[in-house]
Amino acid sequence: MTAQTAQSGHNEPAPLPVLLYSEAEEDLRAAVRALLADRADAPGVIARVESDTPYDPRLWKALAADIGAAGLLVPEKLGGQGATYREAAVVLEELGRSVAPAPYLTSSVVATETLLALAAQDGPVVELLGELAAGRRTAALAVPFSAPAADEAQPASVVTGRLEGTVTGVADAATADMLLVPTTDGLYAVETASDGVTVEPLVALDLTRPLATVVLDGATGVRVADAASAVPAVRRGLLVGAGLLASEQLGIAEWCLTETVRYTRERHQFNRPVGSFQALKHRMAQLWLEVVSARAAARNAAGALATGSPDAPLAVAVAQAYCSNVAVHAAEECVQLHGGIGMTWEHPAHLYLKRAKADSIAYGTAGRHREVIAELAELPAP
Repeated sequence: MTAQTAQSGHNEPAPLPVLLYSEAEEDLRAAVRALLADRADAPGVIARVESDTPYDPRLWKALAADIGAAGLLVPEKLGGQGATYREAAVVLEELGRSVAPAPYLTSSVVATETLLALAAQDGPVVELLGELAAGRRTAALAVPFSAPAADEAQPASVVTGRLEGTVTGVADAATADMLLVPTTDGLYAVETASDGVTVEPLVALDLTRPLATVVLDGATGVRVADAASAVPAVRRGLLVGAGLLASEQLGIAEWCLTETVRYTRERHQFNRPVGSFQALKHRMAQLWLEVVSARAAARNAAGALATGSPDAPLAVAVAQAYCSNVAVHAAEECVQLHGGIGMTWEHPAHLYLKRAKADSIAYGTAGRHREVIAELAELPAP
């Protein structure tokens, strides 16, 4: 019996999730893929991560404002598109396929969802949501990228109205205009350029998603929620972030499989394509099965979030427990089956391996999500 059935008190099974893509979602995919192919191809991404500015402002403007992806989760009355998590998941699939450096997950999903969870009708929250939806500003939730839940974050302290504390490993903090800082007194919106805020970039494994340490030393900000409202809002933001991160991991795995199949068809050894060798066929067939299953898990998580299903936490945990491992496996196979060229800096395979590895510990490891599954299903922990 599912959680939904138990809550309703009926014996009827819950409706099956819709995993297929709608026509609108496919149109959105086509627009995002065309944009990324034009402005975030592999040589461009490699050149960008080697520079001092990993994010391309023109790419972000086109994605966030021109296509309207930044406001997909924001209701129309607040200046957004009024779409669902399914559409946002499609965008993340394409960003995973290109490993494009863009603060979409951290700003347009996690930070935006945290603010939406406050259910504000006016004031600074609504104003900031409008700015984020229009793509004019970006925000980052000041918690470690590896934090799986709000109660495992590092809350700052508030001393006589000023914020004090250090938060390590914050994704996209170095490029964000605004930080959402959980504190012992509530949730604060803090300008990254304000006095008392120091953002120290870290050398991250995944150069396409910069990490930084945020140091607050007498910083001031606007309190957008008290402590009682902040904790569930941050928890909601991290839950949605984990759920839609599975779609990014799906995009990584799909690119790695497609590129590996293409390469093994073209690469010849002993006067025949290396992809025709039985051992490699089996490895790619196994990877295809994993990618198909990952697509089902990621789509189920996005669908559960979109419908407000009470089983959404379980769907998210299942998706993360599975998709993170599939993305890493697909990237490892991509590097190995490309042979010598797969080990070079010029080939983009290393970007996908690094993104997959970094994503595998983001918003909780696969092991942590398996523990969540055991807790929700009331099973013994693995």
